[in-house]
Amino acid sequence: MTGVTPLDARAGRRCHGAVNPLHSLVYFSPELAEEFGSAGVTDRSSVYLAARAAPLGAVGPGTVTATFYSFSHRMIAERLPAVWRQIPPEQALESRLRAADRALRRLLGEQTVESPELAEAAELALRAAEGCERGARPLYAANADLPVPDEPHLALWHAATMLREHRGDGHLAVLLSMGLTGLEAQASHTATGRGMSPRWVLATRGFTEQEWRAALTGLRARGLVDDNNSITDTGLALRKQIEARTDDVDRAPYEHLGAAGVARLTELAGALTMKAVGAGAFPADLTGAD
Repeated sequence: MTGVTPLDARAGRRCHGAVNPLHSLVYFSPELAEEFGSAGVTDRSSVYLAARAAPLGAVGPGTVTATFYSFSHRMIAERLPAVWRQIPPEQALESRLRAADRALRRLLGEQTVESPELAEAAELALRAAEGCERGARPLYAANADLPVPDEPHLALWHAATMLREHRGDGHLAVLLSMGLTGLEAQASHTATGRGMSPRWVLATRGFTEQEWRAALTGLRARGLVDDNNSITDTGLALRKQIEARTDDVDRAPYEHLGAAGVARLTELAGALTMKAVGAGAFPADLTGAD
């Protein structure tokens, strides 16, 4: 169309990289543990599972294993549906939103939370989310059914959540088509040096060291990692193909927002993310191959 700037092939990925931390920081915040702890949920994995799965309702372990993909079903089944007796989904949603409010105010500061730039970022992110598709995207669709918070910083967090889950749902379909289990996908990402470190995978995803080693053995047999568990050229090519295909199935929200809007959202969200990271939003050893 005349006068419309075409969207760069990786623009959506760059925008996601800027926006996603504004969603995920809540899971590493002490505020989330405090909010759920007040309801009697003190186990870290239970807090994460309940907070992220709450939009789906009081689902059982099978649904969560399917939608989260890279988590141990055994770990999930030990906690769900039992956790819903401590904190029903409706209460969990309220608790995670309070945690997001407190965490963003602490990490960004009141002046930034009240700034016109943050309000603009929220408006752009919500506009992008209008282009998302519900079909075959259960976590996105469940979050999209929730009301948009009135306060701009919470509206931004909600929009970031929808955009994150939309890309994530599509990403899992790509991983499945590439023949990677959830643990293999996690291990191959870690092998690049950019994914979650092994100690964090084992601490949060519920897998044993034996299962982690078995996944690496399988990847080694396919030529995807070497004897040092580092990514090979073949493995790197596969990871690049996975990301490119994920870009393809996640284009809709960014095409809907348009190139200028995507560039502006990337700029604004990137600045907010850098401020949150600088304030200690994430553990220093979260990523890397150890």
